[in-house]
Amino acid sequence: MNEITYSQVDDYDLPNLTLPEQQNVFVGKYGLLRRNYLKTHRKVVYINLLTSGKLQEHLVEVDNVANERLKAIVSQAAKAQNITEALKASNQMAWVGTMNNIKHQAEEVIFKELIYV
Repeated sequence: MNEITYSQVDDYDLPNLTLPEQQNVFVGKYGLLRRNYLKTHRKVVYINLLTSGKLQEHLVEVDNVANERLKAIVSQAAKAQNITEALKASNQMAWVGTMNNIKHQAEEVIFKELIYV
């Protein structure tokens, strides 16, 4: 049975709360965006994940799913628009511009579906 201990601060008894031990893991761009969104707009969800020790796991999962989704969307869109290595070799600027446009569109989908929900 977990007993809660208290510390007296002025006239108040405050519980001594600690977070569960967590590994230090790398959280990428999309995981950090998700964390900032939760912290700002979904405070209850953020606090629940943080205090249960599941925040890092959630952020890593969101980041992994977002990166996989990004690769799939970019690949499909490039194939649909006939963006090939031949275009890259013959007209690099057009290839870079089109690929950047595709990536930005894919990120908008990811933001809407995974990050800002």
